[in-house]
Amino acid sequence: MKEWMKQDTRINGWDFEYVENDHDDKFFQCRGEVMYDDEHDEMPEPSLWRAALELEKKLFADGLICEATHSEKGWVEVVILNKQ
Repeated sequence: MKEWMKQDTRINGWDFEYVENDHDDKFFQCRGEVMYDDEHDEMPEPSLWRAALELEKKLFADGLICEATHSEKGWVEVVILNKQ
């Protein structure tokens, strides 16, 4: 994993924090406003979600297997799946 990948990064005005809890628990996270879809389920802000997908694409282009996900309270994560 390249050194720049282990640092906080800004994508489209959103600041993603790099978190490394363990050798197999690495991800970038960012929190936006809590939004709701038509079924009243929580969803990420559209511009934040696009930024997460862009970060996922950038990391993939540099050889990482990763996945953009979202959870409650406006959080978006780009989880690094490579076991290094």
